[in-house]
Amino acid sequence: MKAHFTLLAQYNQWMNEQIYHAAAQLNESQLKQDRGAFFTSILGTLNHNVVGDIIWLKRFANHPEAKQVLQGVHAFPQPTALDELLFTERHSCQQARQRLDELIINLIDELSDDALNRPLTYSNMKGQQASKAFGLLLLHFFNHQTHHRGQLTTLLSQEGLDTGITDLLALIPSH
Repeated sequence: MKAHFTLLAQYNQWMNEQIYHAAAQLNESQLKQDRGAFFTSILGTLNHNVVGDIIWLKRFANHPEAKQVLQGVHAFPQPTALDELLFTERHSCQQARQRLDELIINLIDELSDDALNRPLTYSNMKGQQASKAFGLLLLHFFNHQTHHRGQLTTLLSQEGLDTGITDLLALIPSH
């Protein structure tokens, strides 16, 4: 399982770099323009992925094998809503994204296959407690970002911007 998560962490970082590279071609007004998207704008959707990652990484930091490697996530403010705009301009959002992607790669590097099978108990945004297999929570974590990056590639393509190849297949080595 760990090898799969290593690939997903690399893909996550690679795709985020492509998304932000495309987004850098837009001015702040274009990034903030209401596009009728679920999180309103390109910047709103970029923020949502950062917010979601902060929330989940802070939860993951309670896992015994993740505490040490995820200490850096505590420097980020605790989001209070999924649509919160923690960053009001692209550059600061991108800097946060890069720091989070490094934390994610370091997290996966540190985890054992055994840790992925252990439960993680956490509370959701409404304070409801849950306990689920850590590996399956990680799968949700990566899937969530992929989902919203799909929305971002659509929003960016509507502006005439190409994010390039987006398939995980591009990172899978040949045998």
